[in-house]
Amino acid sequence: MDNRHTLSILVQNQPGVLARVAALFTRRAFNIHSLAVGETEEPSISRITVQVDAEDLPFEQVTKQLNKLINVLKVVELHPQDAVTRKFVLFKVQANAQNRSQVLQIVDLFRASVVDVNRESLVIQAAGVQSKLEALMETLAPYGINEIVQSGAVAIGRGPRSITDQLKEK
Repeated sequence: MDNRHTLSILVQNQPGVLARVAALFTRRAFNIHSLAVGETEEPSISRITVQVDAEDLPFEQVTKQLNKLINVLKVVELHPQDAVTRKFVLFKVQANAQNRSQVLQIVDLFRASVVDVNRESLVIQAAGVQSKLEALMETLAPYGINEIVQSGAVAIGRGPRSITDQLKEK
């Protein structure tokens, strides 16, 4: 049974808010698998997207406690069927004169792109669902991946309503 939950949390864009939100998960001993934070269309509001593994009942208690934090404006759980979720990854791959064309074909196949070129390597950027990014990584591995940097997952609800619309309805 998959116990991974994705939360979208609107917070006031102020120092210390992220630390308080993360501390709530830490106190409950939930492992944060992914965390992404950024300003929304309203600069005074940030959106935290967090993915954690948790049983349903303790998770429900954490969402209630999140709603009680002073700088938290809105908490929404995003279910996979109701949201678009993506991650972003940068790969530094060995690519010399002998194998560069094969690496570039893989990049095209996965709809990724090259963002830096060197005589011995390429930096490739890719965005997508976790399974696509893992498949790209596995396909590039035989050529030699020197470095990987990845963002936390970001997610947005499907359909015309936004989480900020829900905030205005409060």
